Amino acid sequence: MEKELDKVIEEVMSTPNVTGCLFADHQGLCLEAKGSAHVDSAGIIVALSEQACKIQPNLKPPTINLESDKNQCLIQRHGTITGAIYKQKT
Repeated sequence: MEKELDKVIEEVMSTPNVTGCLFADHQGLCLEAKGSAHVDSAGIIVALSEQACKIQPNLKPPTINLESDKNQCLIQRHGTITGAIYKQKT
């Protein structure tokens, strides 16, 4: 699984305006982080995803979009893995 995550992270990081990405398991343990993503944020990212899923529990997990003036963080869960992509706004 680690090689698959490495491949996905390299692909995500090569996307324009992406500054970082992070993957965490269902317990909030950081599986991998690169760029501006910090391993210490894994737990809160998973917690945000879990709380958002409670809004409409019968639907697929929502994508969370956190924004500031210059940056954006997209969070989505797929199965037991939660991912966060950090981007610069254009």
